[in-house]
Amino acid sequence: MKTMQALGNISDPAPSSASEPVGSVLTPSAVPVPSPVVQPTNPAERPLGMLILGLDNRKQTGSMNTDVMMAAVLEPDGKTVTVVSIPRDSDLNVPGFAKQKANSFYARYYTEAVKEFGWKSDEARRYASNKMESLLSDFFGIPFTYTAVLDFQGFIDVVDELGGISVYVDQDMRWWDTADGTDIDLKKGQQVLDGEDALGFVRYRHSKNGETRESSDFERNDRQDRVLRALIDKLKSFQSLTKLGGLLDAVGDNVRTDIPQDVLTDLIKHYFGVDRDHVRFIALTGEWISPVVVLDSAKLEEARTALREAMQTESDREEGLMLQHEPAGPLPSDGSERS
Repeated sequence: MKTMQALGNISDPAPSSASEPVGSVLTPSAVPVPSPVVQPTNPAERPLGMLILGLDNRKQTGSMNTDVMMAAVLEPDGKTVTVVSIPRDSDLNVPGFAKQKANSFYARYYTEAVKEFGWKSDEARRYASNKMESLLSDFFGIPFTYTAVLDFQGFIDVVDELGGISVYVDQDMRWWDTADGTDIDLKKGQQVLDGEDALGFVRYRHSKNGETRESSDFERNDRQDRVLRALIDKLKSFQSLTKLGGLLDAVGDNVRTDIPQDVLTDLIKHYFGVDRDHVRFIALTGEWISPVVVLDSAKLEEARTALREAMQTESDREEGLMLQHEPAGPLPSDGSERS
C-alpha cells in the first residue's frame, strides 16, 4: 500500500478537461502542440524512449533549469538501457529560434503554460514534459514517450535512502555559495558519498578562489555516468521489490512523471534490478563557443544511431525495418538561423 501511494504521487495524475492551445510564444501558431504519443499496452513488449531531467528548482535561486538531461531507451528483451547525456549548455539547433542553452527549454515551456494559458502545476508539468519529448524526438530521431523530472532534493533523498554511493572522485573540489547554500568540499579518491556530497560531485564546475581545478560540462557528464552506475549497484542490493517502498516514499514529493501509474508499476517490475553492465552510457561532447556548447557531430551521430538501434526489436531488425522519424538537420554552415 505504501509503494502504491508513492507511485500515485510520482505518476501522471488524471488529465484535466482544459483544452490545449494550438500555438504559443515558443511554438509558431501554425504548428499544433504535439499530441501525446500512443502508449504501449505493455512496456515489457517493445522498447520505450524516455527522458530523465534533473531540475534545479531551489527556492533560493528561483530556477527551473534542467541541469541534468538524459535521453534513454529501455529494451525489454535483454533488460538493457541506452542512456545519452546532454551537456546542459548544448545548442540543440531548434529551427526558428536563436541559440539558447538546452537546460532552459523545460523552464520556458513550464512558464509559458502558467503565464500564457493559466494552467496549474500538474497541467504545466505535463505540457512542459510533452514539449520536451517532442523537441528531443525531433533532435534524436526517435519517439520519446515519457519524461521523469527529479529535483535536487529528490536526488539527495535517493542517495541517502540507499545509504550513500561509492564512487571515485576524480579531483579535489571546493566551491561554496552562501546565496543558495551550496558547500562542495570533496577530496580526490574512492569514497562513499551521502546525498549532499553526491549532488556536489555531479554539479561541480567552478573553483572558489582558485583552491581547486575548475571542471567542464563534459567532466560533469562523466560523473553522471559514474553516479548512475553506482545507484544501479545500490538498487540491486535491495534484492526485493518489497523494499522499494522506503525509496519511493523518500522521493515521492520530489519526482514527477507523465507516466500513468499502471505503466510505471509495470516498468518497475520489469526493469528493477537491471545490471549495470546492461546500461550503455554515451556522453555527448563538443566545444564551448559562447554562449553555448556546439556539439561534436560525430559523437552526436553515434548517439543518434545507438538510440535508433535500441528502439528496434529483434523482429524489426530481422525484417530490416527502420524508424521513419528523422532527426533535425544541423544549422546552415554559415551559422545563420533557420527561418
